[in-house]
Amino acid sequence: MASKKPLVIVTRKLPDPIETRMMELFDTRLNLTDAPFDHDALKQAAAEADVLVPTVTDEINAGVIEAAGERLKLIASFGTGVDHIDLTAAKKRGITITNTPRVLTEDTADMTMALILAVPRRLVEGERLLRSGTWAGWGPTLMLGHRIHGKRLGIVGMGRIGRAVARRARGFGLSIHYHNRKRLHPEVEEELEATYWDNLDQMLSRMDIISVNCPSTPATYHLISGRRLDQMQPHAYIVNTSRGEVIDEAALAKALRNRDIAGAGLDVFEHEPMVNPELLELDNVTLMPHMGSATYEGRVDMGEKVIVNIRTFSDGHAPPDRVIETMF
Repeated sequence: MASKKPLVIVTRKLPDPIETRMMELFDTRLNLTDAPFDHDALKQAAAEADVLVPTVTDEINAGVIEAAGERLKLIASFGTGVDHIDLTAAKKRGITITNTPRVLTEDTADMTMALILAVPRRLVEGERLLRSGTWAGWGPTLMLGHRIHGKRLGIVGMGRIGRAVARRARGFGLSIHYHNRKRLHPEVEEELEATYWDNLDQMLSRMDIISVNCPSTPATYHLISGRRLDQMQPHAYIVNTSRGEVIDEAALAKALRNRDIAGAGLDVFEHEPMVNPELLELDNVTLMPHMGSATYEGRVDMGEKVIVNIRTFSDGHAPPDRVIETMF
């Protein structure tokens, strides 16, 4: 790495306080237009930078890694997930990868709870009705939804976000159930009053609401498949704020269209930014533009983590948010 200030290339527009601090600390090249880098621009940035700061929408594949110059020793990603980076190729080139974990838990859990409330109560449908100019006033059977108090919530993935969702849901009177790769410690289960299901299919068939909160890995690709959607009850709802590819989106659209399940709330999509056209036409799905972590506070916290990782690495130490070797 350069003996003076490292050349840091940032691929997207970040919050002003973060960009200002980066300019103070590093030889920083910002993206003031916020136009996403295409593949060639990413390769050019990798060839020139000491540190590359991509976001979760930048595909840092083997081609980008192979184009990296000898100077590039750190990819300090602005985001928690690292599925957009070819970790194996980076390891071969001796490039350290960092991310920004543990800052978006509460924001994402807030969005999850918002969708858990919005979908059964048909809030977005009601808002559309009001704006259409066709609302004729209150009626005893108008826009009937379902209460969530007393219902069973099944959480798929009981990590930090899943547990934060469970704490919120308990306050709304939901019964907490979960499926996870590893069972939680008994004390945590007791705190959350959570029931563990080893068999995901069995849990899906008994829940009123499903919340998907697991990470995107090869093992979770289409974890919620068409077959598993068929396990859900016709009155049940599903909410996803994790990664779009965890749910088979085509199968979900079919289940919603056929009313095999009652509704869905989605903040993520399998082929972002493209959204399945069928979903756009359905009135029993609430669609959000991947904004679960979109708070000013969260984005600043992420940027501060990126800065700490770069400074620590530049000082010759292992950065605190290094993606550990066992994840490669």
